[in-house]
Amino acid sequence: MSRRYPRGTLLLVEDDPVMGGSLADRLGLEGFDVAWVQRAGEAQAALARLRPDLVLCDIRLPDGSGEALYATLRPALGTAPVVFLTAFGEIDQAVRLMRAGAADFLTKPFAVDDLLGRIDTLLARRPPAEVTGTLGASAAMRAVEATLVRAASVDSTVLLTGESGTGKEVAARFLHARSTRAPRPFVALNCAALPESLMERELFGHEKGAFTGASARTPGYAEQAGEGVLFLDEVMELAPALQAKLLRLIEAREFARLGSARTIPFRARIIAATNADPDARVREGRFREDLLFRLDVIRVAVPPLRARAEDILPLALSFADEFAAAFGRAVAGLRPAAEEALLAHDWPGNVRELRNRVERAVALATSPWLDAADLFPDLPRPLEEVLPTLAGVVEAAERRSIAAALAATGGDVAAAAGRLGVARSTLFEKMRRLGLRGRA
Repeated sequence: MSRRYPRGTLLLVEDDPVMGGSLADRLGLEGFDVAWVQRAGEAQAALARLRPDLVLCDIRLPDGSGEALYATLRPALGTAPVVFLTAFGEIDQAVRLMRAGAADFLTKPFAVDDLLGRIDTLLARRPPAEVTGTLGASAAMRAVEATLVRAASVDSTVLLTGESGTGKEVAARFLHARSTRAPRPFVALNCAALPESLMERELFGHEKGAFTGASARTPGYAEQAGEGVLFLDEVMELAPALQAKLLRLIEAREFARLGSARTIPFRARIIAATNADPDARVREGRFREDLLFRLDVIRVAVPPLRARAEDILPLALSFADEFAAAFGRAVAGLRPAAEEALLAHDWPGNVRELRNRVERAVALATSPWLDAADLFPDLPRPLEEVLPTLAGVVEAAERRSIAAALAATGGDVAAAAGRLGVARSTLFEKMRRLGLRGRA
């Protein structure tokens, strides 16, 4: 059976009864399911009952501004792009909204055909909104993934925070891959890796003769990124002088190579990451507050591995498969003692430590089954003291099975119970005892 509205659902927020009615009628004839409201409060109520594919919103509303409404509703919009309809005198405000993540704006009066063209373009390039569990099966990482999926549909600057080794660059690459910039370069620069003098050259590039030894023109990372992504890892470690230059790069969207007075447009999206506390760095006077404001448009905290135990064993097995293929080794899996040792460890080095331990184990193990001693050769106690009890092995296996079923069903407890062959009430009780969560 064909859908009545094959082109999607639109939320139209327009208080002018003539324009709103006319747009709703025309968009309906074009195949859209249009929900037309005239006030900000009605828009909030509409989003409680529907998930639009795109929002058209006037900036001036009877009970508030479109800008305030956008700030309130953005978390509920998912990947839905927002197009603002604005009078000529509100263009500055519309530009500000686009910097905050809005997709486009149209100045009244506008041609409806122009509006339809923009709608088609935005809907065609919007990335899919589903959360796949690519970054992890745990609820914490699925929440991170959901935020990154929403952020992928806009060009706002993203600041990834979290301990060293949690996978912030992996998250940045995931965000890039889900965005419309995916075919463009992803260029990563570690801001803590080089001294100030070299960092400026690396970021902006230089002309021939700009300094002793500069024998040729060299493009910097900002130029190499093109229209893709410039990933600034450990951005809080930038020296004060470079913080000022990065601020200008973001604000002016242009830069000059060292030794040149000619400016070059900067078109890349910036994703930054840090293992420091950004707000504490500002309070301590070690990082510019105005620069943090520019970087911290969308902040995403990547949780430590110890806070997402459901991800430990799937990650370990994934790394084992990866290194088995790379090294030409036969790896059958993890012994129960290895699984228990992995789950008992507090992972101060996070995912990076887990990857390194699995790499070493695959490289040096004498059996296809990886054991605790392969992963933790530095255990301070005799191995027999850390072997799990039978009850512990059963509980760990039960936890893994339930977590895998929940991950496969998107957290749907009824569906997971069906996969496991148990009653839903039984599964709920086991989840309560094991500290697992899902949705009814």
